[in-house]
Amino acid sequence: MATGNKVLDDLSQIMTNAMGVAQGAKDEAETAMKSWIDRWLADRDFVSRDEFDAVRLMAQKAREENEALKARLDTLEAAADKPAKKPARKAAAKKI
Repeated sequence: MATGNKVLDDLSQIMTNAMGVAQGAKDEAETAMKSWIDRWLADRDFVSRDEFDAVRLMAQKAREENEALKARLDTLEAAADKPAKKPARKAAAKKI
């Protein structure tokens, strides 16, 4: 698309090239920043989401097992606290 003015064509070409350079600089800056953040996070020993979810599930399962064992222990303790009933024969034998 040619306009009648060479100066406007040159200016348009310069602006188009400048936008391409700016886009390239933006992409390069994003890549550099992402690399820097990845290195920083790796140095901090953060865990990944998958590792966090796996440990959370293990903790949840352990908590459920603890609750089940506590209920069982409470039942056993309640049974141990009740005085044992003596059979009727032994009680009758003692009276005689």
